[in-house]
Amino acid sequence: MTERNSSTGSLFTQRAEALTDDRFDEAGFLTDEETADSRDDGDQLDREERAALRRVRGLSTELEDITEVEYRQLRLERVVLASVWSEGTLEDAENSMRELAALAETAGSEVLDGLIQRRSHPDNATYLGKGKAQELRDIVIAEGADTVICDTELAPSQRRALEDVVKVKVIDRTALILDIFAQHAKSKEGKAQVELAQMQYLLPRLRGWGESMSRQAGGQVGGAGQGMGSRGPGETKIELDRRRINTRMAKLRREIKEMKTVRDTKRGSRQAREIPSVAIAGYTNAGKSSLLNRLTGAGVLVQNQLFATLDPTVRRAETPDGREYTLADTVGFVRQLPTQLVEAFRSTLEEVGDADLLLHVVDGSHPDPEGQISAVRSVLADVDAADVKEVIVVNKADIADPEVVDRILRHEKHAIAVSAHTGQGMEALRQLIADEIPRPDILVDVLVPYSRGDLVSRVHDEADLLTEVHVADGTRITARAKADLAADLERYAVR
Repeated sequence: MTERNSSTGSLFTQRAEALTDDRFDEAGFLTDEETADSRDDGDQLDREERAALRRVRGLSTELEDITEVEYRQLRLERVVLASVWSEGTLEDAENSMRELAALAETAGSEVLDGLIQRRSHPDNATYLGKGKAQELRDIVIAEGADTVICDTELAPSQRRALEDVVKVKVIDRTALILDIFAQHAKSKEGKAQVELAQMQYLLPRLRGWGESMSRQAGGQVGGAGQGMGSRGPGETKIELDRRRINTRMAKLRREIKEMKTVRDTKRGSRQAREIPSVAIAGYTNAGKSSLLNRLTGAGVLVQNQLFATLDPTVRRAETPDGREYTLADTVGFVRQLPTQLVEAFRSTLEEVGDADLLLHVVDGSHPDPEGQISAVRSVLADVDAADVKEVIVVNKADIADPEVVDRILRHEKHAIAVSAHTGQGMEALRQLIADEIPRPDILVDVLVPYSRGDLVSRVHDEADLLTEVHVADGTRITARAKADLAADLERYAVR
């Protein structure tokens, strides 16, 4: 069974539903009317930079060139999507295809058409099966496409066999996500992590190109004057490439480990001061950065794209009663997040595992918000963050179906509905954070002399002040304080 124009065609008549939001234009940017109300998001100069390079229509895709696809010059990526529906409902398959379309658009491609095939399992040879692969070839020719994207990770043999049939470049979901990450990485650590993930993906997929790959020992053919140890084919080019990739991967792992030391030092400084930490995690495009901006005014990039934010951001915030805590924005998750990325970004995701509270942001307007929740929780389990206290934050409540929002609030033990765009529910969220983060737990009763106004100031900033009375000898204070402050106040304790 193949679903195409009847159902899949409708998936691409408008922009993928994973990105549907009337407040954004076709490029994924806020309209002028909305921008005026988004002062928390800052100037958003990063968005302008991303939009500076546009693809040009009308250039040849060189489909007549049927030589090795790796060497074809691709100037404009016009893509056709392909998916095998082997489990779940048709709605699940269509949601996955919409997400794939959104990923392709985020990578800068133009989605032309899609094909969903009903099979018990993907074909071991060409993923779609011989007949459907040929049908996909016909679609590629009819649409003038230059790339096929498959909605799962392909084995190297499947990719090669499918390319031999369709005669254009074939990539899988994993390669597409890695490409998006490579586009959006800006920090040194982010670039190193993405490069490591790409090389882990590339290593088993290296290709050979015939006899030119054979490298004889000493640069000469089998033992011509070179003596023992020089006979035979020598090291092939693919073996040389594999060795170089392994060397580069080892170097990247060392660099990431060194960067982790710096981050651990910064985190250790915050922990020494006993500053509570709150991590924001969730599905990509759920509104995590918008939420961070609304809570802290950080001005982090906001764009209606999948994986718009890649590099983590940590900002200072305060509870309504004045207690200090940190908010960390993390990279978004997605279904079938490549294992290479989870491993490469493990050091970054440790910020989530060490948090005192996790704000799990869910897009309430998404067709399958429960699927988002389960996908995120599976990744959190992989990075040992499943035990962190979790609050489900249902974002985009202003455009979400109220019945869907109510259903999530009923099913989840700790949940709240907000809109980072309009500010709906933000005060309640701030109060919820204040209630859930750790509070100072050491009760102190002290008489601080007027000469130690610095300690009184610290009590106001760092402790929960219960009572404060000014007497002749100083300030009588009862409060709940952290260990370091309690130690400094010990000498002034009322006996």
